[in-house]
Amino acid sequence: MLFFAITGLTLNRPELYVSDPDVKEWTVPVPSEILHTLQADQKQFETDIITWSQQTASLRGIQSPVSSYIRFDNGELIEGEVEFDYKSAGYDASVYVDLEASIAEFRVTDYGAVAWLNDLHKGRNTGSTWHWFIDIASIVMVLFVITGLIILFPKKKTLGTATKWLSFGTGITVLSYFLSY
Repeated sequence: MLFFAITGLTLNRPELYVSDPDVKEWTVPVPSEILHTLQADQKQFETDIITWSQQTASLRGIQSPVSSYIRFDNGELIEGEVEFDYKSAGYDASVYVDLEASIAEFRVTDYGAVAWLNDLHKGRNTGSTWHWFIDIASIVMVLFVITGLIILFPKKKTLGTATKWLSFGTGITVLSYFLSY
């Protein structure tokens, strides 16, 4: 609950927590043994270039589909480029491979700890395990609230006070919503 409360504040007031992202860009020659598989088997080439890129740049996150444009004329490469990227909480990486020049361009952006926490709060660029964690945490929080209310019903003295505070909190919430427009 503390995690969602803190990240709720950082999401609501991003101007207070924004920092410049750490962007790194570099180029690396693509090994010729990877390029040799291109003409024989394009799927194997894509698998090899992804594996090589991950090892070369320590890329992480959820990978996008590979976008490639490759054209041969009489067995000779005329045009060729391959693009894909990785996304993770607070992180973004993209890979562009120019097959004619045999060069891979990497761009890795780290948005910082607050962006990482905010993305975790929203479940953005996270895997299914994190989505399940958010679902379970939400269900547990709802159960806490419901059981708390159930515990209050038999207690006449505290039920009245709790009902007043519940009504007051609900009224403030509704009023704040309508005043925000």
